Amino acid sequence: MTSDFNADIQIGDFVPFSTYQAARSVARTVEEHFAHHHNLADISPGPDLAPRPDARAVELLIDTTFWASLRREEGHSPKISIAFLAPEHAGDPLVFQHKLAFNANVLTKLAPAVERAGIHLGVWYDANELYIWGTTRAIPALCFVVEVVEPGMLVIKHRRRGGYGKFVNVAVLKGDQVKIIDDIASKQPDCPSLVNSMIGFGAPSLWNDKLNIQVMLSASMRAHGRGGILLVVPAGSEQWRESIVHPISYGVDPSFTELAQLSRAKIDKSGFNEWQSKLTLAINSLAGLTAVDGATIINEQYELMAFGAKIARAQGKPPVEEILVTEPIVGNKGIVVPPVQNGGTRHLSAAQFVYDQRDAIALVASQDGRFTIFSWSKCDQIVQAHRVDALLL
Repeated sequence: MTSDFNADIQIGDFVPFSTYQAARSVARTVEEHFAHHHNLADISPGPDLAPRPDARAVELLIDTTFWASLRREEGHSPKISIAFLAPEHAGDPLVFQHKLAFNANVLTKLAPAVERAGIHLGVWYDANELYIWGTTRAIPALCFVVEVVEPGMLVIKHRRRGGYGKFVNVAVLKGDQVKIIDDIASKQPDCPSLVNSMIGFGAPSLWNDKLNIQVMLSASMRAHGRGGILLVVPAGSEQWRESIVHPISYGVDPSFTELAQLSRAKIDKSGFNEWQSKLTLAINSLAGLTAVDGATIINEQYELMAFGAKIARAQGKPPVEEILVTEPIVGNKGIVVPPVQNGGTRHLSAAQFVYDQRDAIALVASQDGRFTIFSWSKCDQIVQAHRVDALLL
């Protein structure tokens, strides 16, 4: 097998016969996404990049993975993450003695061994056919990845060029529904920098960039599945207390600074793995507090002030009457609705908090997996509710 790592990947004259309509409809768009960002990488410094797949490879990878996701092995649905790269370009790969056919049956059989987070099945091509060569935990930047989230639901993503952090989602496919992440959404006025970082086109350049940490906090909140609210308020200000019921059941005094200290740490290469482990534990611990009824409150420096806090309308402030609901998906247009139409008590209280405290943002996780970021739009003078669950899968 020979390959040119940075060359365009084309599977010769092989024409995949896909029976999953969404695979065909999204393949060309995904190819263009990777080509665009590889071209940007060519004119800017950065790490080695994975090969960019063409539409044929994308279509076949999605089609086969989709049908595998609908199967069951000993009563369990497969959860698989597939990375498109050659073994020599993966980090410390586990390489099988013999190549395995890339088909739904083999994927279903292998799924129990690779369902833990961070493990990818490596897929490459030889003699115009795709095959499975082994597994890896380390993949290069802009590596095409297709992941099974649940039966019939796939996410196409790639690793950030900036290093450690949540992968960048490109598209979400659920049955015949296709959502393409809209990179233009991150360039709109008043789009919170957190949304921009989740989309990934303004991705943090440092491992401990504060936006990168906020993205990981959001993903961890969503992952615990209990729902919750995280309020991020300006550092050095006590104005947020005007919108909280007192006494606070679980106030923290002095503020807890573990995550704040880790976010400011200067990391060298030798200490990175230890720092990464500590940071992940700190993020998961803080996200776990959001499962307690009420809101968890941190400042922009990641200092924890309270959790389980009850949100109330600030004295003298009117109730929020409308919000602008947006989603960073191609074709989506924001709509103005009463806040009661956007969710339950959590969403309404978060919208009211941001309406009163306009320098703050509110992150709201629902038990059903929805995730919304509330922020104040200075341009439109309205609370924006950004639906971002498609970015966190």
